[in-house]
Amino acid sequence: MNRSKALLQYCLTRLALVPLMLWLIASMVFLLLRIAPGDPVDAVLGTRASEGARAALRAKLGLNQPLLNQYLHFINDLSHGNLGEALINQEPVRDIIKKALPASIELGLTALILAALIGIGIGFSGVARSGGKIDFAGRLYGISTYALPPFWAAMLVQLFFAVVLGWLPVGGRFPPSLIAPERTGFLLLDSIISRDWLALQGTIRHLILPAITLGILLSGIFSRALRLNLGRILETDFIEAARSRGIDEKQVLLKHALPNALLPVFTIAGITIASLIGGALLIEVTFSWPGMAMRLQEAIDQRDYPVVQGIVVVVAGLVVLISVIVDIIVAAIDPRIRY
Repeated sequence: MNRSKALLQYCLTRLALVPLMLWLIASMVFLLLRIAPGDPVDAVLGTRASEGARAALRAKLGLNQPLLNQYLHFINDLSHGNLGEALINQEPVRDIIKKALPASIELGLTALILAALIGIGIGFSGVARSGGKIDFAGRLYGISTYALPPFWAAMLVQLFFAVVLGWLPVGGRFPPSLIAPERTGFLLLDSIISRDWLALQGTIRHLILPAITLGILLSGIFSRALRLNLGRILETDFIEAARSRGIDEKQVLLKHALPNALLPVFTIAGITIASLIGGALLIEVTFSWPGMAMRLQEAIDQRDYPVVQGIVVVVAGLVVLISVIVDIIVAAIDPRIRY
């Protein structure tokens, strides 16, 4: 089988597994929510509501049906793209996600760009001066940022830059004194499109602290990955052959070793950006950033089954889809990948 046919078969196999993975994730979320402690009826009516009111609401929400019927109803709605309505205010889950998703993507992309720039720079500098003080500092930085508790780092950043110095806002996504431009949901883009430079300034000021905090925490992953892969590639035969031909060490690093070392980093970046959409929970909560993770945390506290299910399924779908796309791109450009 030639490479093009093998690649096509690999792509079709990966894509065919996507619905199965989403079904497994949706089923697991449904089951875990039902066996978790807490009652959504209590979250809506409170614990002092009468039994008649509780029974009426339970019947209205379909919670009095057998578990199998609830599951089949959930899967049927999900297969038709219906994510249901929030139990608390009957707002469609689709609308909740539509409002929260751009905020998470905006924060995640900004943090990822910062993480890649910082991490790749530190990792490359460490390999270029292997065994020296810069290499040691880079290794220490990678371990420290990876081990640093996100909530603790976020609170320190808030305390120093927002409370003590007063340079930037403590939290939120947009100044409450301004009217946010509403076009795409991405406030940076909307401010530029509408030419509202005051809104753009306010959006950037609110984005700086959470994006830098999250970017620094993630940069250690990139620096360690690049350093390990670049160090391994510098010991391979084709690098030794390039050196034996008298090629300058700088050219060996930049033109021969670095492009090959960036492939695993590209894979990490794809997985990271997918997980950031719903995974930056502690950062979003600490900075009161109205993204998917914060909405998920609120829904879990309220035992709002439809919102939790909808957010988890959408985030899982994005994670799976981006991971598959990254795997396919890496397989297409790297002949060493076996199918």
